Amino acid sequence: MPATWFAVASAVVVAIPILSIFVIGFGSDPDTWQHVLTNVVPRAGARTFWLLLFTGIATAIFGIGTAWLVTTCDFPMRRFLSPALVLPLAIPSYLAAYAFGEFLDFTGPVQTAYRTIMGYRSARDYSFFDIRSLPGAVLVMSAVLYPYVYLACRSMFLMQGRAAADVARTLGASPFRVFWKIQVPMARPAIMIGLTLVMMETLNDIGAVEYLGVQTLTFSIYDTWLNRGSLAGAAQIACVMLIFVVGLLWIERQARKQQRFATHKTTAMVAKAVRVRLGGVRGLLATGFCILPIILGFCIPVTVLGGFSLRRLDEFLEPRLLDALWHSVLVAGAAGIITVILAFLLTYAVRNDRSTLSRVASRVASLGYGIPGTVLGIGVLIPLAGFDNMLDGALRQWIGISTGLLLSGTGFAIVYAYSVRFLTMAEGTLDAGFQKLSPHLDMAARTLGRNSRQTLWQILLPNLKPAVLTAGLLVFIEALKELPATILLRPFNFNTLATLVYEDASRGMPQSASVAAMIIIVAGLVPVVLVSRSLDRTS
Repeated sequence: MPATWFAVASAVVVAIPILSIFVIGFGSDPDTWQHVLTNVVPRAGARTFWLLLFTGIATAIFGIGTAWLVTTCDFPMRRFLSPALVLPLAIPSYLAAYAFGEFLDFTGPVQTAYRTIMGYRSARDYSFFDIRSLPGAVLVMSAVLYPYVYLACRSMFLMQGRAAADVARTLGASPFRVFWKIQVPMARPAIMIGLTLVMMETLNDIGAVEYLGVQTLTFSIYDTWLNRGSLAGAAQIACVMLIFVVGLLWIERQARKQQRFATHKTTAMVAKAVRVRLGGVRGLLATGFCILPIILGFCIPVTVLGGFSLRRLDEFLEPRLLDALWHSVLVAGAAGIITVILAFLLTYAVRNDRSTLSRVASRVASLGYGIPGTVLGIGVLIPLAGFDNMLDGALRQWIGISTGLLLSGTGFAIVYAYSVRFLTMAEGTLDAGFQKLSPHLDMAARTLGRNSRQTLWQILLPNLKPAVLTAGLLVFIEALKELPATILLRPFNFNTLATLVYEDASRGMPQSASVAAMIIIVAGLVPVVLVSRSLDRTS
């Protein structure tokens, strides 16, 4: 029972920022609402909608297409491309935007080569694709986010699609007809999960859309709060964004409604099913189609930012970079520890107490990942600032001492936001670890004289060590890359690696922050490599 109340407390920690946004949003001046709904939401909302729509279409095309090719067909370089298609996940969208901006700039290699070949002398002589636009933002987002769809669809095609496809092929169906009529409908739940993650990440982005000049709802929150000084207006835009999030989750649930396909244990014959051999031109086209997103989402950002960083190796020891690295490790490490503890309490409560209360607490605690970082920043700041002001006022009245901002003006606010946002990730990892431990372990330990606490410390935790370490590592790396919440909540003169890159890019000097950017990318490669290795074993 104590574990259940700990789980409820964890759910309250997540729910407080969400409730705070609605409290300040609907408790402010109605005139502010009128201004937001008349002047901000229509334009920013329209740009957000089109960005989500076209990014969703692009990621669906590349994610579904590449997943189907590597699982169903055999073509040149397939075994290499299958795990390599996950690599763009290591690139945060804001780093990809900075890299594409430099790559496609007037002085970049693409336009320079184009002018040389065509004989042009200045920008007035020709027109060229403008990366700082809505289409440019769609290109950047889809290039680094399509692996969410790819991973979900690839797993579905491997588990269910291959067996069903073999049956359809024996009945005379062509490979494309099998893909369109059987495998895609069967993969629809996985497709919707992948697309929902893509759109959540697109909504969360602030660095890329600001750099590319696309004013979305996320950027409007940042601009309204920090540049215009209206916290109430920012909270109201955040309320609108939460409606976007709820709408996305509702669409995802409706798309998966009554979509259930049984997954039987795969026999060796099915697991080793013969792929459709693509040779000649078709094989080259399949290889090119799979290579293209890797080049766009991974090779270009790494080449551009890596080239800049190699010319600035001396900056690895600069005080500003070392300070940012230390701050990043500090807040990301604290968030990893706290998040794993909260996630463990949640999963342990659900395992031991299958009551409605524990299940509801788990559901509420999982809402954090769907909240964009800018929205979460406002939701975290409001209760922490209220607590600071209440404590400061009370101590001034009682003993004449001013405490200042103890929580809202420190790194605690950042750690709180990270913990709320990434709790779902840690909970999912630990829940998967618990699923591998039979409930009979607990029963056997109890029959041998161990109480609940001894069973936890001597039996469960040692067996859960890999899952705990994995959950902590994933949260640490995601926190290392997090930008929107960090920008809004960081104290004065407090930079992480992500905000250091953002500041330099905002001044038009992304090359100056290339060293910090490469540290973020290298850290992000760790979970991607683990996923790639697991994919390689199942290919």
